[in-house]
Amino acid sequence: MAGNTFGKLFCVTSFGESHGEAIGGVIDGMPAGFDVPWDILKRDIQRRKTGQSKWTSQRQEEDEVRFLSGIYEGKTTGTSIGFIIENKDAKPKDYEAIKELFRPGHGAYTYFKKYGIRDHRGGGRASARETLIRVIGGAFAKAFLQQKEIDLYGYVSQIGNLKCDPAHFEQSFIEENALFCPDAHLLSAWENLIQAARKEGESLGARVEVVANHVPAGLGEPVYEGLDARLASAMMSINAAKGVSIGDGFECVTSKGSEFRDEMTKEGFLSNHAGGTLAGISTGQPLRVSVAFKPASSILIPGRTLTHQGEETTVLTKGRHDPCVGIRAVPVVEAMMALVLADAMLLSSH
Repeated sequence: MAGNTFGKLFCVTSFGESHGEAIGGVIDGMPAGFDVPWDILKRDIQRRKTGQSKWTSQRQEEDEVRFLSGIYEGKTTGTSIGFIIENKDAKPKDYEAIKELFRPGHGAYTYFKKYGIRDHRGGGRASARETLIRVIGGAFAKAFLQQKEIDLYGYVSQIGNLKCDPAHFEQSFIEENALFCPDAHLLSAWENLIQAARKEGESLGARVEVVANHVPAGLGEPVYEGLDARLASAMMSINAAKGVSIGDGFECVTSKGSEFRDEMTKEGFLSNHAGGTLAGISTGQPLRVSVAFKPASSILIPGRTLTHQGEETTVLTKGRHDPCVGIRAVPVVEAMMALVLADAMLLSSH
């Protein structure tokens, strides 16, 4: 199975399934001499973790990381950093009833068509459990970027049809609530929306934004290896991601050239509609990326589907699932941004 490694010089490789014995990964390209970023690791693992609030899946995993290589006396050695996390709260029996069924909107059908076999337990390799590896790799990438004075943060800007008001944006409020909401005026409405969807056995989509500050101008390669192209690829590799925009994205369709272009003066750019890239190369402005996450397909409302034998039937998915997967995607989106930027920094020095 190809496609398990992300990056060129700063790389993360992942392995494991949702309800297997363990998941794990290998980080290549992390320079030597860095302290293990325990503060970032603990914070981001906790932010991605299930069972932390009533708004997420209630799977109770400890998510304890055990490093196997690449670290000596608390510092990175420059060699491959291998690590493993045991799955201690797997409940494969929750999926026995759908062992021979395809969940609509899920990877079960395509995995079966490609390999002729699939792990039905919680989605197997296609599970969001895999994103923990990205977050761990992203923590090391963030530590590397901090040395370059690059910082980044993510947040949820929309759930369902309720969008944050830019006039009420408070970055400090993002980490003060379980929904990563930057708009205190909107939080209770989001909570009510999610609660209503949960009672109906439904799920909701969400939009996640990530911003990187102090990115130097000149990162990225022209044409096929543009920084924005690599960011889009990174974000689309996340489970349930269905759309990516850079800067103002699709809003350019309804704009005029005189409105959308970012004019320049001696003091700098007058706007940032392009989101920090031009021709695939960073401009030195804040890098802004937005990711659309679909509503989860594992819901309590019966849906029409097929069996492995091609017979029509209905499926209803029980178990522990997120009513809005976009919430826990915030640290994952941050991690993918950090991995792309760390890789770009290393590539620019070669």
